[in-house]
Amino acid sequence: MFRKDNDTLKKLAPERTRDTEVAVMDLHRSERNFALLVGSIVDYAIYMLDPEGNITNWNRGAERIKGYQAKEIVGKNFSCFYTAEDRAQNLPARALATALREGRYEAEGWRVRKDGSRFWASVVIDPIFDEGSLIGFAKITRDATERRQNEIALIESERQSRGIIDTAPDGFVQLDETGCILEWNPRARMMFGWSREEAVGCRLIDLVAPPEDRVRFAEYLPPSLNVALSPGDGKQVGAVSREGQKLIVELSISVLVMNDGQRFNVFMRDLTEKVLIEAQLRQAQKMEAVGQLTGGLAHDFNNLLQGIIGSLDLIQLRINAGRSADIGRFVAGALASANRAAALTHRLLAFSRQQPLDPKPINVNPLIASMEDLLRRTMGEQIQLEFDLATDLWSTLCDSNQLESALLNLSINARDAMPAGGRLIVCSHNENIDLTRAAKLRDLVCGQYICIDVTDTGTGMPQEVIERAFDPFFTTKPAGQGTGLGLSMVYGFARQSNGHCEIRSKPGLGSMIRLYLPRHEVEIQAPLPEPALRSPIGRGEMVLVVEDEPVVRNIVLEVLNQLGYQAIEATSGESALEVLGSGQAIDLLISDIGLPGLNGRLLADAAKQLHPDIKVLLMTGYAASAAPAGGFLAPGMELITKPFTVQTLALRIREMIENTAHGIRRRTDQLA
Repeated sequence: MFRKDNDTLKKLAPERTRDTEVAVMDLHRSERNFALLVGSIVDYAIYMLDPEGNITNWNRGAERIKGYQAKEIVGKNFSCFYTAEDRAQNLPARALATALREGRYEAEGWRVRKDGSRFWASVVIDPIFDEGSLIGFAKITRDATERRQNEIALIESERQSRGIIDTAPDGFVQLDETGCILEWNPRARMMFGWSREEAVGCRLIDLVAPPEDRVRFAEYLPPSLNVALSPGDGKQVGAVSREGQKLIVELSISVLVMNDGQRFNVFMRDLTEKVLIEAQLRQAQKMEAVGQLTGGLAHDFNNLLQGIIGSLDLIQLRINAGRSADIGRFVAGALASANRAAALTHRLLAFSRQQPLDPKPINVNPLIASMEDLLRRTMGEQIQLEFDLATDLWSTLCDSNQLESALLNLSINARDAMPAGGRLIVCSHNENIDLTRAAKLRDLVCGQYICIDVTDTGTGMPQEVIERAFDPFFTTKPAGQGTGLGLSMVYGFARQSNGHCEIRSKPGLGSMIRLYLPRHEVEIQAPLPEPALRSPIGRGEMVLVVEDEPVVRNIVLEVLNQLGYQAIEATSGESALEVLGSGQAIDLLISDIGLPGLNGRLLADAAKQLHPDIKVLLMTGYAASAAPAGGFLAPGMELITKPFTVQTLALRIREMIENTAHGIRRRTDQLA
């Protein structure tokens, strides 16, 4: 088959100018020089061909690579090294023709050794001319099997990696050192709505970070990223899709060091639904705890109401009898009962709120002491409640309401572990955690902490229960008597507060659960006492009072009269709007938020439109910590929480009206 193409080669070759004998002598001379040059090279198969492709020379490298001795192969056509498939396509002749036409032929492909095995060859063929006549070809072959296998392995690895990335359940993004996107997998497209073509080349933070979370998002991305974030240390951040949907994602980042710089592999897990479910479960757990408190609280509230009603009845009887000299002690009793009832109501409202952590510097001992009544009602008469609070306890930084919830959950668990009664001890103390202790606690770094121990004399826990106690939904209680979320929520609160939660327990010997919270160095200032109600200071300023509860409305009106202000009363938002639209000058609007129909917040907006300079004081029956979050109040609006003292209300009214009056006088002076 090869000889059939000789005519083609002869047509392509320049016309011979010597006779055949001279050409043969030149070829033999070239072969001798060639043999002297390459005879000792063993890493390459180097040999020469005559114009028809027959082998005329064979070096040691060719013997090693192809397996033939020189005496076995010289004189045979080089096509014997090609595979049957390549010979069927006439590839040997085409290779020589290409070398002759283009001056060189370079290729790679499978070749066959003497024993029939195949190897991957890198081939170069150069035509050799003498005075314009083709006298043969020089052929160099290198065994590139190992490199080819490595390339195939790399291609397969990349294919598998691409398959893993493309089918990954999390969004995968690869970033360069500037934070620009190099890779963007299908899950990332599904999460955020941007195609790979649209995403590649953009900065990730510009594509998915919402404005309010941009600073926090940037902390975990190049060029600010200094350490990798493993899946266990992943950080939760807010994100936004192309359509504007708000997401909560967990970032896990690894660093790759490349020849041309660093690459950052970012896995983004969508936690939006998980966070929502966890919030609902936390609320369910809180409500379960509130349900367990209902009986004791109803008993407690009846006692408090009895103190209020009884004291007021006695005051009324003394007044009717003309005996007013000693009614002060009954007034004090009624106020004390009312304040205790207000404290319990505030605590329940704060306990049932649905807000993220709001850490503030707090002194823990007063907080624990304020829970004594609540805990005693929760424990019942069979359990003895004791407190051992350190007098030199440091302050800490945490969410006080979440801490209250944690202590209440721990107390309820302790109560359930003592069905026949026992002792519950709440202890506080300071701890210095060194490196050795921190290593034992694993999740804690060395430093100064305050500790809160909740210890019971109950049934205790075996080691296998301790190891699972913080797992969500794990409970040893009978079906229907617990969600298994109490301890997991306590542990989550401790970790979010940069602290830790530890269990020490043995079966039959009770349990001790310790909360570690980091020390906060800032000194906490004690609140200033409320000023007493002073003599009238008003100048007849007009105040509109909107309240549907008559007793509360009358109290506010009485305070205004004593301060020297004029007052107009309204029982609904609609009737208040009529007053505001009548042309009557109004300096201050005091309104309950929870009005029927038009609520107080909407009324405040309407009042601002009719009287842009009007000040608004909104009243709410929710605890301050459970009241609407920031952004609820517009400029010129303030909030006061029921129940409030007369002194507190008077102070707030005076401050708001005086500020308004000063502002009016200042504007008048400027116009003059």
